[in-house]
Amino acid sequence: MPHTLDATTVRTWCGLALEALGQAREGIDAINVYPVADGDTGTNLYLTVESAAQAVDAVFDAHAAVADEEGPAFPDAVRAMAHGALIGARGNSGTILAQLLRGMAEVLAAEPDGSGTGPSGAGAERVGRTRGSDAAEALRRALRRAAESAYEAVAHPVEGTVLTVASAAADAAGQAEGGAVAVARAAYEGARKALEATPGQLDVLARAGVVDAGGSGLVTVLGSLVEAVSGETAMGPIAAAPSRRAATSPRPAPVPPLHSAGSAARTAPAAAAPAQRRATDSAAAVGAGEGHRTGHPSPGAAVAPSVRQSTGSGGTAVEGRVGDAAPASGAATRHAAGPDATGSAPGEAPVRAGTAPRQAAREEHDGAAETACAPPEPTGHLPEAAFHHPGEGRAAVEGHDAGPRSGPAYEVIYLLEATDEAVAVLRSRLDALGDSLVVVGGDGLWNVHVHVDDAGAAVEAGVDAGRPYRIRITHFGAAAAAAESAPGAPGEDHERTERAGRAVVTVVPGEGLAALCREAGATVVTARPGEPPASGELVQAVRRAHAREVVLLPNDAALRHTAAAAVEQARAEGVRVALIPTRSCVQGIAALAVHEPDRRFDEDVVAMTSAAGATRYAELAVAERQSFTTAGVCEAGDVLGMIDGDVAVIGASLEGTAAVLLDRMLAAGGEMVTLVLGSGIPDDLGETLEAHVREGHLAVDTVVYRGGQPSVPLLIGVE
Repeated sequence: MPHTLDATTVRTWCGLALEALGQAREGIDAINVYPVADGDTGTNLYLTVESAAQAVDAVFDAHAAVADEEGPAFPDAVRAMAHGALIGARGNSGTILAQLLRGMAEVLAAEPDGSGTGPSGAGAERVGRTRGSDAAEALRRALRRAAESAYEAVAHPVEGTVLTVASAAADAAGQAEGGAVAVARAAYEGARKALEATPGQLDVLARAGVVDAGGSGLVTVLGSLVEAVSGETAMGPIAAAPSRRAATSPRPAPVPPLHSAGSAARTAPAAAAPAQRRATDSAAAVGAGEGHRTGHPSPGAAVAPSVRQSTGSGGTAVEGRVGDAAPASGAATRHAAGPDATGSAPGEAPVRAGTAPRQAAREEHDGAAETACAPPEPTGHLPEAAFHHPGEGRAAVEGHDAGPRSGPAYEVIYLLEATDEAVAVLRSRLDALGDSLVVVGGDGLWNVHVHVDDAGAAVEAGVDAGRPYRIRITHFGAAAAAAESAPGAPGEDHERTERAGRAVVTVVPGEGLAALCREAGATVVTARPGEPPASGELVQAVRRAHAREVVLLPNDAALRHTAAAAVEQARAEGVRVALIPTRSCVQGIAALAVHEPDRRFDEDVVAMTSAAGATRYAELAVAERQSFTTAGVCEAGDVLGMIDGDVAVIGASLEGTAAVLLDRMLAAGGEMVTLVLGSGIPDDLGETLEAHVREGHLAVDTVVYRGGQPSVPLLIGVE
């Protein structure tokens, strides 16, 4: 059967790449030594792909909103992917990855069927798919154009980097015979071999004993492409970890996944085909870690510039806008693909889920936060923006820390509206100012990245070329450390008096739960049905909390990578953040109940983690179709009772199924039962279940909350 390249393949690829980068993010950060050892390459790549995935999902949402069953055309999907990566690109590697995706899009979107040679009739134009040999040839040429465009975007290409890996992938793809799967797999294998050779091409990698971090991220993305077109996981090691990591300041140790007492060990089933991983809006799989996210990046209408400052671990980030408008971007939706940590495979338990798209504006994920101290002022004039110091909390490889360095002091990134001619002049000006110059984009919109000593001159060059906005300036450590240690730094006393000591940020699905958590003093992020928040939304919540120390409770296993990326961003802004990997709202409630801001941070985190881990969680759902589950075959309309993510009971009524669940959970012991009623569920259900526990289980207390969550009738927690 010929494999197809179509819009769904693009969407699946983005979802799989985001999941894979989420898993690899910390490891890639740890081996980041070139061009600057600031330990953020994995995080930057994750955020870049997250933006691409949101843009692709926005196209699908637009068609779903008008009940278009055929969905978007292939060219629309690949253009959205490239545009999303461009506007969301972060760091050197993220900017290069955006250009790689843009290069692929130039080829794949050249004709309605994406092949550049295929038919362009009404059917091909409407559906936009490429099959068999056409798909293979289109992919070969796309990978070649991607590598070429990346080299063109970098002012002074260096071998042993992501550029080398991209070129090797294109070479291997060009020599591969067979269909799209064979071409994608050859590109992946070629990239892996090139990645392994990078320490021999770049001395800084050899001294650190690591492979190139950006190249490692690209191999991860290409592995996801293989999985998207074939349904088979690309296996094999991707990156060599450093033998030892040096840290310049203490940071909370990672908290291991929570395991409730008495929960049985589970083995995750084999990965499902990508098409199965992404459940439809009308039939989402329980425990599959899937959902969609929508957001509207700011259209950038004329606003008065404001100064927003943030102090972080190794540099100073400055964000601002010049000009009167930024390009508009539509709503964005992301579907995370693949099984979640519970081991439940997509499609195991089809249930009704809320699907209304969210039409609310989302804060830009790279916005700046309040600052604890003013940074050193860069030379030259800067539009009003905010500074941020990277470094101390970042991982660094032995011998390559993020401290004082001989290279330029600042990283400058901004989006730019300008003509091709103006950008050509801009390249020359920026090349004379510094190094690591990468300018990607086209069609009037560009992403500019450069390392310089004169940040003001770099931004002024953008002003002369066109309209720069989303300006981000990062100071590489040395001057930032001096600024932090200088007594009486502007804004320091104000921040010490205004910033709270500690806060809790929690993600909840209903207004009742939101009100409950706010009453307990938490900063709340409300997750709408099937719409988990983006990493930027979590970072914004950390900023709103305005505290020196923050505990983050995601309350959803599917948010583990998104939350981890948000934590890295917040730490880079100088906030001490601990992530407790709560998998359900009832675990979050248990953790919040023992939160004591007056005790030491580490002690508080341990106590909250222990409370969450001691809470087993369950929930009810209604099956939408016949399906095989771990408890047997369910029919449409059956009530499914799930314990710790696994279907344990199949019943006919909410009350009866919940009672069986409670008895099973309490059979292993328990002191407190928490019941959270969903939207539209009568109070009688809570009263009945409370009486059931009181009659059948002595010395067990029950508390009932009206959570208001729209898609889950009942949440149960047993401590």
